Amino acid sequence: MPEDWLTTEQAAEVSGYHPDHIRRLIRAGRLKARKFGPVWQVGRIDLLAYLREVKQSGKKRGPQRKS
Repeated sequence: MPEDWLTTEQAAEVSGYHPDHIRRLIRAGRLKARKFGPVWQVGRIDLLAYLREVKQSGKKRGPQRKS
């Protein structure tokens, strides 16, 4: 099954994080990502796994996206 990829904006919508925080997670190696032209893309499965890990660990969530 091919990996489902999200732009950082889409990943921010799914996670509720600010897009800049998504980029920080990519730079830190916490999220699997690839660069497609000028756009970073995050693996949906990896993002969901990261969100589960954060929830289970009781860690504070990252910067939230403003509604």
